[in-house]
Amino acid sequence: MRKPVIAGNWKMFKVRDEALQFMYTAADKAPSLEKVESVVCAQFTVLRCLVKRQGDNVRVGAQNMHFLDEGAFTGEVSAPMLKAIGVEYVIIGHSERRAMFNETDETVNLKLKKAFEKELHPILCVGETLAQREKKLTNRVLNRQLKLDLAGLSPEQVSKLIIAYEPIWAIGTGKTATSEIANDACKHIRKQVASLFNPEVANALRIQYGGSVKLGNIKELMSMPHIDGALIGGASLKAEDFLTFLEVAAAAKAAE
Repeated sequence: MRKPVIAGNWKMFKVRDEALQFMYTAADKAPSLEKVESVVCAQFTVLRCLVKRQGDNVRVGAQNMHFLDEGAFTGEVSAPMLKAIGVEYVIIGHSERRAMFNETDETVNLKLKKAFEKELHPILCVGETLAQREKKLTNRVLNRQLKLDLAGLSPEQVSKLIIAYEPIWAIGTGKTATSEIANDACKHIRKQVASLFNPEVANALRIQYGGSVKLGNIKELMSMPHIDGALIGGASLKAEDFLTFLEVAAAAKAAE
């Protein structure tokens, strides 16, 4: 059984004191990492203080990073910088980065390679727009993204990857893919990875769903066979709610 992984993506929310208060509440109450992998992906300014307070059962991730170790890139942060302060995870290729900051599949691929080189755990985001879904292009879009994003990675690296299927039309809109739609997309991702690598790699990697995940739908989503967790945006900002997500995910997968 694949261990569930719940990641909260705080986006551009929480100053230092707010971030610490979250961790003070969540760190000691989170389920054991043996039951569910829990990750808080925060903005750069609070990463160090969160790492110092994360405890045994919550890990800390960044929301982005550059694909080079250093250079004249104003405003960027590198993988070595994240490693130096104890960060373990990093989100790569989030749809907001792709849409607002000109991320491409080529730069996503470079970032994935760098993350693995520096022993960071990447969470790769893929997904389609509403227009693409309405034209029944979801599988084609996912195939293209996966082929380009994973190019040059080894089977061993991909087996350790976390992929977040996030339909762009469901992010921050209040719209949520039904559990069946989400599961079908995650199933297709697994099938495509098997085609690009092999079935063993596809069965090992974990696939999250991300897109207006809420307390009201997490249990149903986690009951799906190809959904191994969730990448949660605004609904993860309250520590008590984040803990509930963790508990539901752990219970759902333990019941399988």
